[in-house]
Amino acid sequence: MAEEEEAASSDDTQDSLLTRRQIKVLQMRLAGKSQQQVAEILGTTRSNISILEKRAHQNIRRAECTLQQWMMIRAPISLKAEAGTDVFDLPKMIFAAADEKGIHLPITSLDIIVQLRRKAPRLFKKRALEQDAQIFVTHEGEVLAEGLS
Repeated sequence: MAEEEEAASSDDTQDSLLTRRQIKVLQMRLAGKSQQQVAEILGTTRSNISILEKRAHQNIRRAECTLQQWMMIRAPISLKAEAGTDVFDLPKMIFAAADEKGIHLPITSLDIIVQLRRKAPRLFKKRALEQDAQIFVTHEGEVLAEGLS
């Protein structure tokens, strides 16, 4: 049984951006262990655990960024909003773009505003876009945005 689990674990990490060691470190850290405790359990130094953890988080951030870019590529709705556009005008623009493509979005205007403010807070200054932005919306209603510099 242990051999089967090890083989499954090996298969899982083969296509992962995380090594088995990084996964172990993250699991122990999430369980509340200090870097020193993890180092003692794995028979290494706290410094080594710190590096493993840092690189694991870097890999996770890269993976998240890649997934967001892939979602943007696949998004059926894409529109440009100019700097100065009021955040409350964006849902109207998004729904108009969806209507043009015959897409019914399962979200409300408030959902759109909340997603934009949470996912791209740096694009806004008070109620307006601070810079030109490209806005993407998936069939599922996920809203993504990136600044155009």
